Amino acid sequence: MVEAIALSGSLVKSQQIGDAELTLEQRREELLHQYRNKPLVFLERYHACLKPQHLSAFDHVSSDPRAQHYSKVIQTRSAGCTNRTRVRNQRYAALRALQREGQYFSEEQMRIREPLLYEQYIGQYLTDEEMLERSQGAMLDGAEGGPGAPAGGTGGLAHLLLNSYQERLIQNRLQEEQEREEGAQEEEEDEEDDDDRVQEKEWEPTPEEKALLREEFISQMHQRFLDGKDKDFNYSEVDENPDYDNLDIVSRDAEDKYFDEDDEVEEDEEDMTE
Repeated sequence: MVEAIALSGSLVKSQQIGDAELTLEQRREELLHQYRNKPLVFLERYHACLKPQHLSAFDHVSSDPRAQHYSKVIQTRSAGCTNRTRVRNQRYAALRALQREGQYFSEEQMRIREPLLYEQYIGQYLTDEEMLERSQGAMLDGAEGGPGAPAGGTGGLAHLLLNSYQERLIQNRLQEEQEREEGAQEEEEDEEDDDDRVQEKEWEPTPEEKALLREEFISQMHQRFLDGKDKDFNYSEVDENPDYDNLDIVSRDAEDKYFDEDDEVEEDEEDMTE
C-alpha cells in the first residue's frame, strides 16, 4: 500500500520552494509515519490511490464513520472500473464478430451510418469511375441476394428501388450535416481560414494517401462503435450478453491496437501494489 502511494507521484509532504525533492525512500518513510500516527487522515488523503485489497490495513479503525465512507468509495470505484473493462471487452468481441460477418462494417454500411465522415475521408476524393463502381456494387449486392433479399427478379427489382431510395436519404443527410458544419465554421473562421479551405479542396491525395485516409475512416468507425456512439445499434444485446465474455475469440494483439493505453495504466497500477 505504502509503495503504491509512494510511486504514484501524490504529494506526501509540504515543502518550501527550493527544497530538494524527496527521494523514494523518504516518501516511503513519510507515508509510513503518517499511516501509523493518523490512519484516518491517511485514508482520507490517499484514498484515490488505494484499492480494495488495501482496506485490511484499516481494520483497526473500521468502526469509524470516516473509514466506512472511504472504504465504500474505494470499493465502488473499483467495481465501476471492473464493469467498464468488461463492457469494453464485450464490445470489442462483438466488433470482431461483426467484422467476420462482413455487413455491418462494410464500406457501404459505414457510409450509410456516417455519410459526412465518409465524405471527408473517402467520398470527396473518389473519381467518377470509382463513384460509378461504388453505385453499381451497391445495387448488385441487393439485386443478387444481399441480406434479406428475396429470390427472383421481383426481389432484385425491389432491392434496386430500395438502394435508389436509400441513396437519396444518404445524400439528403449528407447535405444537412455539411450545412450544419459550414454554419459552425462561418462563426469561427476568418478570411485566412477561408483561403485555407480553398487550398484544402484543391489537394489531390495520392493512391497511398487515399489508402491511409480509408484506414483512418475505418478506425474511427470502429472507435465509435466501441464508445457506444452508433445510435441505431442495440448495445444492450452486447453489454448484457454473457456470450461476449469469452475473449478467446479475439486476438490479443488486435485488442491492444485499441486498448494499449488503458492496459498500460492498469499494468502500472498492478505493479505498484506488488
